[in-house]
Amino acid sequence: MNKVDSTSRPEHAVEATTTQLPRVPWNGWLGVLYVVVVFYAAQILAGLVVGIYAGLHHWSGTYAQYWLTNSVGAQFVYVTLAEGLTLGALYLFMRRYKFSFRQLGLGRVRGKDIGYAAAAIPIYYGLAVVALAIAQAFISGINTHETQQVGFSSAHGIAQLVMTFISLAILPPLTEEIMVRGFLYSSLKKVVSLASSVIFTSAIFAAAHLGEGSAGLLWTAAIQFFVLSLVLIYLREKTQSLWAPVFVHMANNTVAFVTLFLVH
Repeated sequence: MNKVDSTSRPEHAVEATTTQLPRVPWNGWLGVLYVVVVFYAAQILAGLVVGIYAGLHHWSGTYAQYWLTNSVGAQFVYVTLAEGLTLGALYLFMRRYKFSFRQLGLGRVRGKDIGYAAAAIPIYYGLAVVALAIAQAFISGINTHETQQVGFSSAHGIAQLVMTFISLAILPPLTEEIMVRGFLYSSLKKVVSLASSVIFTSAIFAAAHLGEGSAGLLWTAAIQFFVLSLVLIYLREKTQSLWAPVFVHMANNTVAFVTLFLVH
């Protein structure tokens, strides 16, 4: 029997034997700090760019705010800029360490990524229902019927609905999975235990959605997104890829889009 020289194997054969994503090369706490700064800085810079457009038209602050709140096009540009700036900042940081999005978990899409995502969607909704029921039982005054504010309230017509769908169900899930389950979670795993990195990542992700309620802090959304993050992290660990988490996140946001903009 002839021996096979491992050095002569094609590249795809080597990839097929790889089961673990590589460890990130940067300092973990630096990665955590960087992602928090990028999250807020991208939103501020996107807001400034949109504000410059309003300033060029010499609009008052009140009218500019009204325009941003009610213009689907302005909100679409804002979301696109914020997500693009976030991804660009992460890319530049990783490039300095010769690390890529592929190494973070964005390799090719495999059949099992789709299969795990499809199986995880009903499991997530079941866990979310249980978590909300427990929260209602132990936390007095929690409102599970509070409306989540996602913008685009004036969207109508095909073009505006397409922009709304892209802004809610495509761009944020992709960016947030790269940023949170990819960059942040990988950074935390380098400096704390696996259990702690799961909890901290999910808590940060949930906290980012606290301020989207119609009457202040939206605790129900925070609970749901905390549970969602737990499921998404499990998928990332199980598949060693970000695609299954991306698909589940997109499905969750698509359900919200359909409920808010098509059913209503």
